[in-house]
Amino acid sequence: MVLFRRLLGEVLRAQRLERGMTLREVSAEARVSLGYISEVERGQKEASSELLASLCSALDVALSDVLRDVSDAVAIEEATILRMPVRAAADAAAA
Repeated sequence: MVLFRRLLGEVLRAQRLERGMTLREVSAEARVSLGYISEVERGQKEASSELLASLCSALDVALSDVLRDVSDAVAIEEATILRMPVRAAADAAAA
């Protein structure tokens, strides 16, 4: 199963690292706790639309760009899962 929150976290982390920013810098700019941002980046917490807007603003990236990157990542994972044999896909989804 594709987890949107995991892929969103990966995209946000990549954006942050691409800009050479630390979690502390993003936290201060977005006015969101460092721990919460870390959990979002690790796919452990869902990001509300308000939080996502704050993070995108802090990262100076368009929300549409982040969502497009996540959509692309979802499509790649779906394609990978669909190419697996039925049993392997079921095992992967259960994991």
